[in-house]
Amino acid sequence: MRPDSVRDLSKLLFIDIETVPQVSGFGELDPESARLFSDKTRFEQERSGRTAEELWGDKGGILAEFGRIICIGIGSLHKEGDGWHLRVTSYHGDHEYDLLTRFADLLARHYSTDDHWLCAHNGKEFDFPWIARRCLVNRIPIPRILDIGGLKPWEVGHVDTMNLWSFGDRKAYTSLALLAHVLGIPTPKDDITGADVARVYYEEKDLERIATYCRKDVVATAQLYLRLTGRELVRDDRISMV
Repeated sequence: MRPDSVRDLSKLLFIDIETVPQVSGFGELDPESARLFSDKTRFEQERSGRTAEELWGDKGGILAEFGRIICIGIGSLHKEGDGWHLRVTSYHGDHEYDLLTRFADLLARHYSTDDHWLCAHNGKEFDFPWIARRCLVNRIPIPRILDIGGLKPWEVGHVDTMNLWSFGDRKAYTSLALLAHVLGIPTPKDDITGADVARVYYEEKDLERIATYCRKDVVATAQLYLRLTGRELVRDDRISMV
């Protein structure tokens, strides 16, 4: 089934993750991890003229081998009366194992059959593989819907709104914020962006602020999917954040 032809929208789970480096500073890494991070970012160091220590804040949180997930935002659509309602919540915390276990349990209970889909913006390059990799690191069985090894492309239940927008063009990344702006999707004005997450987490220790930001991105992703597939947006009074 094509991802833009999903008829039962209640079969979709919209997700967004927030990640941070495993430790706040490069100097806190053990010597072997520091060496491996330096090797991993060698070409970036040569290109930018920055050291591995200088790159840690930017790259540590986007590489699954050196980062960790602190928040998974989720949203689902439910038909009520004459329209769809969007319910959004999040799993967040300092202990990655706990939040991944809770998320994996949700997927096993409610999103484990072939007619279910996960939807994220840039999910195929980031959210979906990140969750699977961190499950492996934490020795958590990979949820069926994320365990795509050996599957044919049409058997993978993953929807990526960035791919829907690309129409086959693989040359450029288009941010969620930019697409929301271009397509006239109302989004709340927040005081942080993805680039601020590590600072807010480690310096301000404000995980709730990050979780709020993550949940709002889930709303934007759900609305973007609806717009890209020719459907009406969910009205504000039909969106609940839990």
